[in-house]
Amino acid sequence: MGTFGDTQPKLVYGPGGYVLDDVPHLIDYIPDLPTYTNPLQNNPSYSVTKQYFVHDDDTVIQKAVQHKDGERGIHFRRQGPRQKVYFESDEVKACIVTCGGLCPGLNTVIRELVCGLDHMYGVKDILGIEGGYRGFYARNTIQLTPKSVNHIHRRGGTVLGTSRGGHITSKIVDSIQDRGINQVYIIGGDGTQKGASLIYEEVRRRGLKVVVAGIPKTIDNDIPIIDKSFGFDTAVEEAQRAINAAHVEAESAENGIGLVKLMGRHSGFIAMYASLANRDVDCCLIPESPFYLEGPGGLFEYIDTRLKENGHMVIVIAEGVADTMDAIDPSGNKILKDAGLWMAQSIKDHFAKIKQTINLKYIDPTYMIRAIPSNASDNVYCTLLAQSAVHGAMAGFTGFTVGPVNGRLCYIPFRHITEKQNKVVITDRMWARLLSSTNQPSFMKPRVAAKDEEVKTEALPPAEENDTEDKLTSKAMPKLELKPSTPLLVDGSHFANNSTGKVLANGF
Repeated sequence: MGTFGDTQPKLVYGPGGYVLDDVPHLIDYIPDLPTYTNPLQNNPSYSVTKQYFVHDDDTVIQKAVQHKDGERGIHFRRQGPRQKVYFESDEVKACIVTCGGLCPGLNTVIRELVCGLDHMYGVKDILGIEGGYRGFYARNTIQLTPKSVNHIHRRGGTVLGTSRGGHITSKIVDSIQDRGINQVYIIGGDGTQKGASLIYEEVRRRGLKVVVAGIPKTIDNDIPIIDKSFGFDTAVEEAQRAINAAHVEAESAENGIGLVKLMGRHSGFIAMYASLANRDVDCCLIPESPFYLEGPGGLFEYIDTRLKENGHMVIVIAEGVADTMDAIDPSGNKILKDAGLWMAQSIKDHFAKIKQTINLKYIDPTYMIRAIPSNASDNVYCTLLAQSAVHGAMAGFTGFTVGPVNGRLCYIPFRHITEKQNKVVITDRMWARLLSSTNQPSFMKPRVAAKDEEVKTEALPPAEENDTEDKLTSKAMPKLELKPSTPLLVDGSHFANNSTGKVLANGF
């Protein structure tokens, strides 16, 4: 896709260790651009507000918890309308594109971008790019108006269509330039935002007066910096139906086990929050938390204990606890094998081996969750994201994505969204709350099955509260000296064969 991150960070330093990690602006590379009075001054909807415009010095701190003697730390520019704008309403030609997988709320963001541009700033020329990034050069555009998008928030999916891959920077920017587009709104996950950053870099290299604004989308909630991504609340809520169904099935059968697989390729937020909200879950497994299958302290032992105590059990797993295949999808993501099918078969095989009858029901609601409309909470959130992006674009900011940091919406440089993934910190209190709810073991330390055999481990690195930098990965996990009958750690990419001490390739 090209070279990523050519532009240097735009940092502003202040007293007390204050650092503003600012977003680019059109005047950074096109000096002497004219400014215009913000039309919101004459907008009756905004006449009731005490303060029309955001002060230029308003910023949002990245880390809310501070020490009295500590430095003020990194800040981001606060979102909102500015007194002066860099576009006249009738000169704006905006376009909107959705990329990557489906997520509740996509249509709401599209609707609010269109209505925000039209109702707040009087912009009438708004195009929808169909079919993701490749739609810039391979598909026709559609005209979007408040009337045409009025009811789309009640539907799942995206009215513009979507796809993975298809990002050819030069062809996309050629299309933007040929069509006379000067505001580009890109909705998608970390891969999409990387593409948006490359588009911004190319636009800047050509010296075009074109704003590139991103709205981060990932149902897994794995985008860093921001508090959460849209669609996540809806996914957690909808997952309750699957977990409730699994509980009913399990409770109604002798030694019943309800197994639910939820989304979470690399991050287990949906599984964790859905389990914590439901309270009927007995075990939650996520990619970030290592676990065992066989031997003392392993998953199978825990399942057996719960069945003897309660007669049934509910297990929730994230899709990322399975290994990856060598193949990748068009977005560059490794293709996952089905963790749910593997887990279901492993449990059945184990209890068949010890001649214990179980009744296991496996539920995979993944595509049902992705395809539903957003709930009320996400609808409001999508509105805030869309309007914030519009305010930023009209004010001349570019090369940014918008999102809440510590409850305040702000403009964040693309590189922060794409440099790493947000993951569950299993040394954090939220994971501890989950463990106390399910009463499952942490599965963090091996226990030896046979006497006279030892498993040598190294101490795990300490992690601070809410520090997403410190995570248990396969590199940070205990190093094991394998011997026959030694339980093998499962870290989301390898599974145990306790009788041979060998790793089962790809989890199968």
